[in-house]
Amino acid sequence: MQRIRLRYTKRGRLRFTSHRDFQRAFERALRRAEVPMAYSAGFTPHPKVSYANAAPTGTGSEAEFLEIALAERRDPETLRVLLDESLPDGLDITDAVEARTSGLADRLTASVWELRLDGVTFEDAEKAVGVFLAADTVEVQRKTKNGIRTFDARSAVADLVVDRPEARPQPDRPLDNACAILRLVVRHVTPAVRPDDVLSGLRAVADLAPPVPAAVTRLAQGLFDEESGTVTDPLAPDREAVTAASPTAAATASATAPGAGTA
Repeated sequence: MQRIRLRYTKRGRLRFTSHRDFQRAFERALRRAEVPMAYSAGFTPHPKVSYANAAPTGTGSEAEFLEIALAERRDPETLRVLLDESLPDGLDITDAVEARTSGLADRLTASVWELRLDGVTFEDAEKAVGVFLAADTVEVQRKTKNGIRTFDARSAVADLVVDRPEARPQPDRPLDNACAILRLVVRHVTPAVRPDDVLSGLRAVADLAPPVPAAVTRLAQGLFDEESGTVTDPLAPDREAVTAASPTAAATASATAPGAGTA
């Protein structure tokens, strides 16, 4: 059985698809692309697909990850192209690598988010961020199925900076006169701290309240490097393992070829 790890996106209007919507679309894409999936045992076999830390509904993402198990070997890049062609625009398969290491989910320890605040000036956002970062704790509340839960949104934030918007507007968000961009690095902790929790914290400590809902996009997720403060590519160890194994495989094939080692 071969395992392939995929990176995919949720762009544009398809950021409003739920995780269940994506699951249905992806399983249809597997059938269209005729992927030789491995199936679970039991009375209701289902394709072996493992999803890792999906983004909340309504947020865009450039860095979602999943893993599939195949009954027959396939080239990862060829498989990526076939699946990408079988999914709607906006749900794009951008990377594929054969799984050569364990624990993909264990390497997703932090996310990089971009929050577009239309109607908020750069100066107001910068002041609010300064107050937020200076606080030891920032308590926020979130409604859960068990009622209202209060937790600290500050401790999970590894970095938070303000940037000015690009010169050109996004397709689904026209450029306003006032617009600030927050770039946020959040550790994956329990309870999970989401971008909207950080916005609630900014409202609580600095009265920052955007007049329209923020456009939120996950730019990256992976292992958080405490020393550099960056989020690393979780598929990099698999690529390195494939690269390291290639010379060994070539040498083995050469040694076992007919006539090898004879004069």
